[in-house]
Amino acid sequence: MQRIHVPVRTSPALWRPAALSATLAACFAAERARWALWLPVGFGAGIAAYFTLDTEPAGWVGAAAAALCALAAVATAGRQAVCLALIVGAVAAAGFGAAQLRSWTVSAPVLESRTGPVWIEGRVLEVQARVDDRRLLLDRLGIPRRDAARTPERVRITLAADEPALVPGQRIAVRAVLFPPPAPASPGAFDFARKAYFERLGGVGYAVSRARVVDDAAADGVAIAIAALRQSLTARIRAAQPEEAGGIAAALMTGDRGGIPESVMEAMRDSGLAHLLAISGLHIGLVGGLLFFAVRLGLALHERFALRAPIKKIAALCALLGAAAYLMISGGTVPTQRAFLMLALVMAAVVFDRLPISMNMVAWAAAAILLVAPETLAGVSFQMSFAAVIALVAVYESGGDRLMTGRRGGERLPRPLAYLAAVLVSTLVAGLATAPFALYHFNRVAVYGLLANLVAIPLTGFWIMPLAVAAFALMPFGLETVALEPMSWGIGLLIATAKGIQSLPGASVLIHAMPPAGLALICAGGLWVCLWRTRWRALGVLPVLCGLLTVPFAQPPDVLVDGEGGLMAVRAPDGGMALSGRADSFAAETWLRRSGEIKALPWPGAGRPATPWLRCDALGCVYRAGNRRVALVSRADALGEDCAIADVVISRVPVRRGLCMGPELVIDRFALWREGAHALWLAPDGIRVKSVRRNPGARPWSPQRRKAR
Repeated sequence: MQRIHVPVRTSPALWRPAALSATLAACFAAERARWALWLPVGFGAGIAAYFTLDTEPAGWVGAAAAALCALAAVATAGRQAVCLALIVGAVAAAGFGAAQLRSWTVSAPVLESRTGPVWIEGRVLEVQARVDDRRLLLDRLGIPRRDAARTPERVRITLAADEPALVPGQRIAVRAVLFPPPAPASPGAFDFARKAYFERLGGVGYAVSRARVVDDAAADGVAIAIAALRQSLTARIRAAQPEEAGGIAAALMTGDRGGIPESVMEAMRDSGLAHLLAISGLHIGLVGGLLFFAVRLGLALHERFALRAPIKKIAALCALLGAAAYLMISGGTVPTQRAFLMLALVMAAVVFDRLPISMNMVAWAAAAILLVAPETLAGVSFQMSFAAVIALVAVYESGGDRLMTGRRGGERLPRPLAYLAAVLVSTLVAGLATAPFALYHFNRVAVYGLLANLVAIPLTGFWIMPLAVAAFALMPFGLETVALEPMSWGIGLLIATAKGIQSLPGASVLIHAMPPAGLALICAGGLWVCLWRTRWRALGVLPVLCGLLTVPFAQPPDVLVDGEGGLMAVRAPDGGMALSGRADSFAAETWLRRSGEIKALPWPGAGRPATPWLRCDALGCVYRAGNRRVALVSRADALGEDCAIADVVISRVPVRRGLCMGPELVIDRFALWREGAHALWLAPDGIRVKSVRRNPGARPWSPQRRKAR
């Protein structure tokens, strides 16, 4: 493999501006073949800029900026540096415009407030049978007293587990309570409302009656037929295996993780094996590779055909078709799409006799996904899958292929050692590349993840997934149990590995939330290290380190309150968090996790004593942080006294204007209702506050709230 070397001067004169500029220019010129790799990065940067805005920009902004930058690039074609900067600017503006266009094209009605209980009718799109209930996705809805312009395109409702079996394509009627897609549990937390907007999901809720089939029509359309087939296959897989093994087998084969018990999911997360449950590059690569070698071996057994036909290329096409079928059956998530695109490029390289692995392949796959669905950039699936692949390809290009393929000098390592080395290097590289994203999104570090993966990946690759492919092949004949039963033995070992690692001291560590700026620095530095080839790539280590250092310097909020005023949390002097309500609610779990805490401290009251920093009575609570005092008001009777002594008043009841003038900040019931959950940071020199909807209605996925009907 060709290597690029750029002479680097080490004399003190290097640090003079002119010498430093010349050295950097020489490095940049030497990387000419890699310039194009930064175009998808620029496109993604424009998308990221769109999603970080507080208000929706005018629809013409992205297109106009892209056109202006492109025209300016043409006009400055003789000045290379300026022209290249303008090209990058045009690509970034194009990404911004693509995100705007996508937001406009997916626009669909969203519920403004709680609706129901009310009878609704709809067509079943998907059915997910979970451990404790069933979840339906409905479209073609009919809701009383709502015209077509205000009726959501899709809603998701939860039914009891003992409901009669429903299949995609049926039209049902059910009495249900519907809500708008929930806003983030706290500022900076996962935004389900935005995700739902791009899925055209206008409401979520639960049934209060049994579902009744109105029309048992057959599946109409390819998507419904695939969903029905997926549900049928999932049921057959789970029926052939024990509960725990059946849930994981279904996750690996059809992408349905609803049947996995929470205890198993927790063990997989704590041991660093949760990535095995999301169908991605490992699974698509194993399915494609198994089909490729099986077809090629089968064709090679026919001597005359093997000598006359390009059996390698035929096997590549068969593997691609099989992987496409797996993509459709497994639900087509972002990691699966990315993995399929990568596999398609690899197989195309085999067919056209080209190098199968390169960073250009990764760049084209990323560009294709972002062009079609720009919103995927904000998702953890896109970020972690591409981080792992980019890092692995960068290591491969830098000489890691010698270790991954088992070459030592001019000799080849024994195959078992070569495979162990490849798994070790791949697991280490992918783990390091995805760790910042796991920390940012999940606030969790699996300490023994490398050890767990050294056991789990060979187990998955040599035992579980080959039997999964065999089970798919045997299903048309009703013989899938022949493969699924031994597959369950392998899954049992996988679960035992996860639980064994989970039981080790300190197996999983929670760390408080990383600031978005920290993740941006890590992404920029990581891309600099991976995309360039010369020695100046080492400069990317600096922003990565700076990004990591934002974690210990980030300060969790001192006070949190949810959008209904029903749950509050305050930070203790030792860093712990006290919760006013149940710690097992979604909001409470999110707050604890993002604060790096496992358990909540007791809230004073109901027999629990007060503390020097938090005292409560029937009217509310008073929280002290340094010289700051925060009143948490439960009843209007407390407002007179609390408004006189507190720096901040957070009230579960409305506060009239002009009646609470003493505090620096007043957040009442109406403010919580309009802006959602609030987070406060208390300091001697000021109070900083954030809410999940700082400008209600400013973005398409954060509509203005209205009164419930």
